[in-house]
Amino acid sequence: MGWSAGLYAVIIVCMTLTLAEVEHIAALARLELTDEEKERFAGQLSAILDYAARLQAVDTSGIAPTSSVLPARSVLRPDRPRPGLDLPALLSNAPQVEQDQFRVPPVLE
Repeated sequence: MGWSAGLYAVIIVCMTLTLAEVEHIAALARLELTDEEKERFAGQLSAILDYAARLQAVDTSGIAPTSSVLPARSVLRPDRPRPGLDLPALLSNAPQVEQDQFRVPPVLE
């Protein structure tokens, strides 16, 4: 059987994560998991990977790339210049003030 543009062979491989892979992912995320959590997350993560594999099998060649199915529109208000806060009001919530400026701890020593 030959391949054509309209013919796709779909092979879905069930991705079952091992406990070692779950432990590796947890270490990368700096998570400490119990044995029960490792078992539960192995099943949940495997299901997510299986679903992603199913999505990869969908033929989207006839669909234009889009970032959204909705028309582009701005939900932000237009910028309008307004007067800013006066200096005393601006500095009133600062934990420390020095010479009419915010005083912050040094970053580099």
